[in-house]
Amino acid sequence: MSHKVKRKSLPIRNSPTRRRRKSVGKRKSSWKFRFFRCLFLLAVGLILCWSLIASFYYAWALTFDLKQLGEMPQSSALFDKDGNFYSRLAGGENREIVPFDSISNDFINALIAREDARFYWHHGVDPIGIARAIVRNLAGIRQGGSTITQQLARNSFPLGGRNLHRKLLEAALAFRIETELSKERILESYINRIYFGSGCYGLEAASQTYFGKSASRLNLSEAALIAGLIRSPNRLSPFNDLSSAIRQRNVVLHSMKALGLITSERFQQALDTPVRTQSQRDTRPKSGWAMEAICRELELVLPRELFDEGGLRVYTSIYPKWQQIAQKIVSQDLDALSARQGKGGALIQAAVVIIDNRDGGIRAIIGGRDYANSKFDRASLAQRQIGSAVKPFLYALAFEKGLRPDTLIEDSRIVSGELPATFSTYSPLNGDGLFGGVRPAEEGLIFSRNTMTVRIAARVGLHAFGKVLKKLDLLDQNAPVYPSACLGAFECSVKDLTAAYTVFTNQGAKLQPFLIDHVETRDGRTVYRATHGSIPVFSPQSATLTDSLLHSVIERGTASRAKNLGFTQFAAGKTGTTNNGTDVWFVGYTRSVTCAVWLGNDQHTTVLRNASGAALALPIWVHLMKSIN
Repeated sequence: MSHKVKRKSLPIRNSPTRRRRKSVGKRKSSWKFRFFRCLFLLAVGLILCWSLIASFYYAWALTFDLKQLGEMPQSSALFDKDGNFYSRLAGGENREIVPFDSISNDFINALIAREDARFYWHHGVDPIGIARAIVRNLAGIRQGGSTITQQLARNSFPLGGRNLHRKLLEAALAFRIETELSKERILESYINRIYFGSGCYGLEAASQTYFGKSASRLNLSEAALIAGLIRSPNRLSPFNDLSSAIRQRNVVLHSMKALGLITSERFQQALDTPVRTQSQRDTRPKSGWAMEAICRELELVLPRELFDEGGLRVYTSIYPKWQQIAQKIVSQDLDALSARQGKGGALIQAAVVIIDNRDGGIRAIIGGRDYANSKFDRASLAQRQIGSAVKPFLYALAFEKGLRPDTLIEDSRIVSGELPATFSTYSPLNGDGLFGGVRPAEEGLIFSRNTMTVRIAARVGLHAFGKVLKKLDLLDQNAPVYPSACLGAFECSVKDLTAAYTVFTNQGAKLQPFLIDHVETRDGRTVYRATHGSIPVFSPQSATLTDSLLHSVIERGTASRAKNLGFTQFAAGKTGTTNNGTDVWFVGYTRSVTCAVWLGNDQHTTVLRNASGAALALPIWVHLMKSIN
């Protein structure tokens, strides 16, 4: 019987070839593992490093106060009596902050097309925009990769120079801004902040300066043109290079069409729209008598801190057209008088104030012949004797106390002891050196008779007359009243005398003169408003009587020369001349305005030989009234 022997299987040894293959496979697997592990660790390291950097810069971004986005240096704007822009005050920037809702939608789209096409899709930083900018820059086309939010960040806060550090901080701050503010608020802050050339900060100032309209009324062509200025505002300003500004407008319009922000029809219409900018206006603060007077009044009516803050909207009573006319007439007429004067005489100066009879608003104020050569305001600050221009107030007071225009008054030399003791030995002569005997009281005013006027003053009393002068702000409250006051031998300003004469156009109540009508803060709060008040001085009957006599002054009295000068309108007024002709006046009024004209010199010497209000001041007054009415 045969038995099969079970053979024991022995392990099979790997062949050398197999061993080599296995070793190579292990080495390859190990190399790949190490490679990917290194990549992974590097990625983790980069992520951690970037997270640390991002956290550091974001933490730094959190230290900025985002309230500053809405705090922009803004000069205060002045507006004339019709609400039109007049000038700016010194300090701040030519900027008018407007809300998002007051901005043309076409401009919003033009801005996005020009500066940040993906504005509504990114969160402060746009990686796609950055990559596109890199590619285009490599191709030789200059393009920035900053978003609108990044631009707002660097224009609003001090972030340092142009380096990587600044870019990282800018990006972190942009991210934070997008986190805390709405897209509309970001656009509003950006549009109000950036510079648009020609001294214009913010869209509203640019829109008003270039096109004379508010930002809400810009059409598509205008909106695209202003948006095209952003990257080089001074060079591309339409005032400096209109053709380049139009080319950039067209670039913006093409971008808007490509992005689907406008239709082909609107695109073509805007391309065909001619650009009509208004005349370039000087955005610097004006200088001149009116500006000086406005600033002085502002300092009186507003707290200094509010005045210094800026951003105010100051509505004034000034009428720029009249201001220009008055300055031109004063300069021309004084040049003619200087030619008559010859060499060696003191320089003749003049001052003019025009007040609206309806509300007391000062429409024009001239403080001298040439502001460039002398900035002293002789209309508001100089104190000069008013001479016979004071007489209407004395006669109005006398009518209050029962005097009638036909009451007979002696026009003769005043003798010693004739008048009360308060007048002592006061005995002035008439201007012409003549006496006319007994005459109706009205002629004492119409023909400016000094002796009649002094006798009437004795009737009403110096104390009563002094109270009237102080109520009219012609005399200080504590000033003594001398007999010579009834002939105007005291000093006051041109502005105060002009305002005093409004009692005859306002039924016996003196209008309170003003240059500042009202003031608003940048958020629309009214912080000051003129009262437009009046102070009762005389009864309506006395004022009316005096008014009729002042009309006769022009018809047949000391100012009758007005008719020979071609003046045919209704008017009333009074001449005034002081001793030796050092101060000459005419204060008159039409139905619409009251105007005073003063001539003299700073040395208080005789203006011209035989100088009088009728000869020197009246012609300027007539010239003014004929030019503004």
